[in-house]
Amino acid sequence: MGTLVSGKEHKSGYESHPDHLLRTMPAGRHVRVTANGETIADTRDALELFEGEYAPVFYIPRRDVRMGLLKPTENRSWCPFKGEAHYWSVKTGDKEIANAVWSYEDPFVEVADIRDYMAFYPDKVTIEAA
Repeated sequence: MGTLVSGKEHKSGYESHPDHLLRTMPAGRHVRVTANGETIADTRDALELFEGEYAPVFYIPRRDVRMGLLKPTENRSWCPFKGEAHYWSVKTGDKEIANAVWSYEDPFVEVADIRDYMAFYPDKVTIEAA
């Protein structure tokens, strides 16, 4: 069994795939997320998550996300290496982009550093890193 940050135990992918590559590190870049011309997030404190053959993902501290532009949804998904993902839609003016943002509220301890961070789908918003 894997352990979540909250201390709860849950079956994890690490049991059957102990060599699964998953690591985070400071992105070391200025990351800005926009949607419909409006800034949704802006930070110099992003983490970059690398997982297997997937493209790297920026995780942005919640404090640097304009939470007033996000609307929580009922959508959930499960990753056997990170835990349960919760989703938000982005609302700018009269436009809404469904389930464009996700976060692991109670991740496995192996990726505890992404707790309180949010990630954005690059096909739904614009992500710039410089």
